[in-house]
Amino acid sequence: MSDTPNTPETAGRPDLPDHLSIDPRSPHHVAAVFQYDIGIRFNGQERADVEEYCVSEGWIKVPAGKTVDRKGRPLLIKLKGKVEAFYR
Repeated sequence: MSDTPNTPETAGRPDLPDHLSIDPRSPHHVAAVFQYDIGIRFNGQERADVEEYCVSEGWIKVPAGKTVDRKGRPLLIKLKGKVEAFYR
């Protein structure tokens, strides 16, 4: 599943899933993964504002500026391109 080799520093870490969300209410939230620092590279540049990603479908969801919905959560936009997830 993961593109990172199983080296000594990544041996105890769970594999990064294909689809992951930081929202605990999402079915794609995996709490065990968030115990470690995760990086997302989108179209060759590292992004720090990713809320959700899917490697196989090639998209990320990021906040649309300071816009929020009526419950106070940020509105997300979907960007398509090459997605790489990795442990830092």
